[in-house]
Amino acid sequence: MKSITFHPKALAFIRDQSPPVKREIGEALRDIQKGISLGLPLSRPRPAVASGSHELRITGATAIVRVFYFVKLADTIVVFHGFQKKTQKTPIHEIAIGQQRLKEMLDEI
Repeated sequence: MKSITFHPKALAFIRDQSPPVKREIGEALRDIQKGISLGLPLSRPRPAVASGSHELRITGATAIVRVFYFVKLADTIVVFHGFQKKTQKTPIHEIAIGQQRLKEMLDEI
């Protein structure tokens, strides 16, 4: 089973979510750790961020939440960005933040 490495800001974002949203994120990440490939509507690839990156798509009672994660490493899953989605299309600045945080994380590993 792969380990999970969190960017500190992504972890803080997840911890700030409601208990049902946190539970859904946690269950999805556990499935990914076990090697289960998630598909729509729960997860989708995000090649605009980076090859190998994906987006968890969680709809809570009061918010739509997105969490970016990276699966191309042999032994770890990198969770590098989370945000509340307020528009139909993912804002360009959220993609840019995701790209920067993933680069930071990969440089450290």
